[in-house]
Amino acid sequence: MRSSTPAARWAAIALAFSVPALSPSLARACACGCGVFDVGDGTFMPNGSPSGFTAWFRYSYMDQNENWEGDSRAPASDNQDKEILTSFYTLGAQYRLNSAWTVMAELPIYDRDFITTDDGTVFSPAGSIYKAHLTAQGDVQLMAEYTGLSPDLSTGLTFGVKLPTGDDTGPIGPLGGSEFDRDSLPGTGSTDLIVGGYHAGPVAAGGKLSYFLQGRYQVAVATHDDYRPGNELDAAAGLTYDLGAAGPLSKVAPLLQVLNSYRVHDTGAQADPLNSGYERVLIAPGVEVRLNKLRLYADVELPIHQHTNAAPNLAVEQTSGQLTAPALFKLQLAYDF
Repeated sequence: MRSSTPAARWAAIALAFSVPALSPSLARACACGCGVFDVGDGTFMPNGSPSGFTAWFRYSYMDQNENWEGDSRAPASDNQDKEILTSFYTLGAQYRLNSAWTVMAELPIYDRDFITTDDGTVFSPAGSIYKAHLTAQGDVQLMAEYTGLSPDLSTGLTFGVKLPTGDDTGPIGPLGGSEFDRDSLPGTGSTDLIVGGYHAGPVAAGGKLSYFLQGRYQVAVATHDDYRPGNELDAAAGLTYDLGAAGPLSKVAPLLQVLNSYRVHDTGAQADPLNSGYERVLIAPGVEVRLNKLRLYADVELPIHQHTNAAPNLAVEQTSGQLTAPALFKLQLAYDF
């Protein structure tokens, strides 16, 4: 992509980096933040064939096994939740209606193990370590992208909605209690609005080294059963270098990006406001390769800064801290029809 006008470029930069000033978590003892998988190179940016239709499958993985309070790791004994292992399987597609508009949809599937301390309402006896498992549909996202700001599609704005199609109840334990907290279920039960944008362009003449900026802000506008997920911002800034063809591959492009996730407290009777909300900065090396119409993208996302909200008084709260992952992994396979 070629850079658009300076005005459009600085507008996109402002969108990607100043949105945190608006107020963008995931909650009860688990700082999931899986929305970070929806930003970065290869996601929600036009990169398809002239026909305009692209389909993709994305696999993402997190093992949340570290308890964090504030800016540092905390004792596991502070948190009644011990570990959350999740594989996300996401099916997506986009269709370019014309040079100005593209429509997109994504359907995630969660495969999750949740290891926690039973309070005597799910399993037995109280205080025992309990492992729950589910494989269930998450919330569908429907998006529209406007790329009419520049003729080379280097700048775009996104608008969308997350629908309450995911499982927000989960399996029930032998004693009748829910095996999962509301914040650790695939569905939030809420309808969310999503706004965002991207900008990409060359760093210098020749176009081999280029940059991209992307951001999205998500806010719940309708909720269910006394649980409202915190507003969330996810943003990315990165550099990619096109090495050109290599053997049967028509393109090999390593990249390096910085990701930011910021989420405010969850609210409602089914939420844990004191132990929800966080900010996280990650560095993510990755690579994109292309074989004709087939594109493969992969990265590993490593936190370089984390801050999680935590209950200040254990005498009041049974739980203090949030489970975080030492690394996040993403692999995406796309086909341009």
